[in-house]
Amino acid sequence: MLRGMLLWASENPWLSRRLPRLGFVRRAVSRLMPGEDVASALAATAELNGRKIGAVLTLLGENLENASEAEGVVRHYLDVMEAIAARRLDAEVSVKLTHLGLDLDPAMAEANLVRLVRAAAGHGQDLWVDMESSAYTRRTLDMFGRVRAQHENVGLALQSYLRSSDQDLEALLPLRPMIRLVKGAYAEPAAIAYPDKGDVDRAYERLAHRLLESAAAAGGPREILGTHDRRIIASLIEWAGERELAPGAYEIHMLYGIQREEQLRLVGEGRRVMVLISYGSAWFPWYMRRLAERPANLWFVLRNLFG
Repeated sequence: MLRGMLLWASENPWLSRRLPRLGFVRRAVSRLMPGEDVASALAATAELNGRKIGAVLTLLGENLENASEAEGVVRHYLDVMEAIAARRLDAEVSVKLTHLGLDLDPAMAEANLVRLVRAAAGHGQDLWVDMESSAYTRRTLDMFGRVRAQHENVGLALQSYLRSSDQDLEALLPLRPMIRLVKGAYAEPAAIAYPDKGDVDRAYERLAHRLLESAAAAGGPREILGTHDRRIIASLIEWAGERELAPGAYEIHMLYGIQREEQLRLVGEGRRVMVLISYGSAWFPWYMRRLAERPANLWFVLRNLFG
C-alpha cells in the first residue's frame, strides 16, 4: 500500500509543484542527490573516484515540450562528457529517451541518441539508456537495438519487474548487449509487472543468471547488476563463483547515498562498483520512485520532519 501511494505521488502534478518547496523535503532528498547542478555531481564523482568507485551521471527530467529543449539536453550531456574526459574522471552518462524528444519525434530522439553515443565513443566512454515506464518499453527496445547494431558503446537498463523482460532479453542477446539489470520503479498494472516483491526478486536472479551465462560464453561485454539488495548480491556472487566467473565479469551499480558501506566492502573485495548520481531541478518524481523502490527511506524523511 505504501509503495502504491508513493508511486501515485510521483505522478501527481499538484504535489510535484508544492512539496519540493518544503525545506524538510529538500533536506531529505539531499541524502540521495549531492546537488541540483552538474558541478555538484562532478564533485561527488571525484570524491567517489578517490574511493575507487565509478559514477554514472544522469540529468533528471523526462517529457519535453519542444525540440529546442531536447537540443539543450543533448548539448548539456556533450558538455558533461567533455568535463569527464578533461578531468579524467571514472564516469559515464545515462539518458532517458523522453529527455531526448521521444514523445515529440522518435526520429529526432534517435538522432540525438546517436550523437551522444558517438561523442561518448570519442572520449572512450560508454553511454547508457534508461528504461522508463511500460508505455515506452517497446520503443526503447527497438531504438536501442538499431543503435546497438552500429555502436558497441551503448547499453540499456532492463527491468526485472516487467513480465516481458525474459522474452526481451532473449531477443537482445544476439546483439551482445551491455545490460544494466534493475528491478523497476514505476506504477504498472499487474498484467504488465509483477506486483509481489518476491516474484520481482526471483525474476531478477533468473535474468541475471541468463545474462551472465550469455556474456561469459561470448567473452563479454560489460554486464551490470543494478541493485542494493545485499541478499541478491551475495547470492549472485556465490552463483558466479561456483561457475568460476571472475569478479570482473560483472559490475555492481547502486544509487548515490544508499548502501555506502556495502559499496566500500565490495570494492575491498576487488569488485567493480559504480554509483548512479542524479541531479537537476526536476527531482520530485524521481525521488518518489526511489522511496517507493525502498520505502525504508521514508523514515529518513519523517525524522527530518519531526526532529
